[in-house]
Amino acid sequence: MQLPQNERTSRREFMQKSTAAAVGAGLLSSVALSPRAFAKGDDTIRVGLVGAGGRGCGAVGDCLRANPATRLVAVGEIFDDRLQSGLRGLQEAFRSESGRIAVDEAHQFSGFDAYKKVLDSGIDLVILATPPGFRPFHFEAAVNAGKNVFMEKPVAVDGPGVRRVLAANEIAKSKNLKVGVGLQRHHQPMYLESMERIHNGEIGDVVAMRVYWNGTTPWDPRRTREQCKGEMEYQLRNWYYYVWLCGDHIVEQHIHNLDVGNWIKKDHPVKCWGMGGRQVRTDKKYGEIFDHHAVEYEYADGTRMFSQCRQMPSNWNSVSEHAIGTKGTFDIADGSVSKIKSGSHEWRYDRHGRRELPYQIEHADMGAAIRDNHSYNEAENGAYSTLTAIMGRMATYCGKPVEWEDALNSKIELTPERFAWDAEPRVMPFPDGSYPVAIPGVTKAV
Repeated sequence: MQLPQNERTSRREFMQKSTAAAVGAGLLSSVALSPRAFAKGDDTIRVGLVGAGGRGCGAVGDCLRANPATRLVAVGEIFDDRLQSGLRGLQEAFRSESGRIAVDEAHQFSGFDAYKKVLDSGIDLVILATPPGFRPFHFEAAVNAGKNVFMEKPVAVDGPGVRRVLAANEIAKSKNLKVGVGLQRHHQPMYLESMERIHNGEIGDVVAMRVYWNGTTPWDPRRTREQCKGEMEYQLRNWYYYVWLCGDHIVEQHIHNLDVGNWIKKDHPVKCWGMGGRQVRTDKKYGEIFDHHAVEYEYADGTRMFSQCRQMPSNWNSVSEHAIGTKGTFDIADGSVSKIKSGSHEWRYDRHGRRELPYQIEHADMGAAIRDNHSYNEAENGAYSTLTAIMGRMATYCGKPVEWEDALNSKIELTPERFAWDAEPRVMPFPDGSYPVAIPGVTKAV
């Protein structure tokens, strides 16, 4: 599915829309667009969850803690065992709060069509937290069903998926649906104040940026091939290591830092080039993704963003963002220290003893938008930050420069032609159980 030329979002449109989409604490629009309408005619927000893994259950916990008038009423998950373990964890976490986890057996759904049944459960808000490869299809279905959506990042793993999200979001806007995306830095007071200062010119014009997510492997594969009934189950159980499911870690994880770079510039890159590979994590159990990426992005005004993400043990680690301006510099490290140097002046963010809980703040902001019917939509920012990461992966996989429009309009679709236990993913293993891995200079870019 490709958007017509007149419906594609231009760079200038993105600058305007992404700024409006970065809605932080206390910055919601005050204009009510239509009367409130909840499924049961009261102020309780009925929540459905699609994807009951660690991130999905974590998002539900954050949503319920941030919004007292919420209840979880339906859960969908591909695997029933994971559904049950996730639900048990939530019930234990909220055992002292009667009625917050109100999911009876009739509203526990497993299988590939579980998301459809959740959407048909009388909910007001759906949390989409499956592996990212499913996100475009689930978001489209949620919008068509008229549901408010909180979806985890990234919102897609390829250009066709990004286009599907953008097209569905046009419908979401026409229906006045609220859409949140799990790029929680946009709701964190430290980042909000830092960005306000940067955009007010405290470091002058930004001419270069550095962004990092250098760490180690987040988790090892959870199931062996012998423990699974087929290739589809095997890849789904170990989803982080397959590009059609996670997008590679530059997309699934490093998107947070790339998103901050775009936020600083109020723009997205127009071109990138880079390198990457599998140097340490070479065992066939690690599927097909790289263990390191280094990408140089170029913005329309010539600004460069230097990006690194790496998953290797016993190395220098950093999760941070940095900017160099004509008047000074900006540094933010590990989500805890933010400082701006401009001439002889240095500003440091002061928490004043406050606990910053951005994962909860983003849900509080969205809950307020649903209750008070404020305009609230973060899908475009999520889609373009996702595409920034996808474009970087394309460049490291092919070893050649990749331009924004080519990444957006790529016809390479990673998701399988159908979702079923007997279906084959597009990338299948060799007889020895290893997988074809991208070869720079050989692999096709777009």
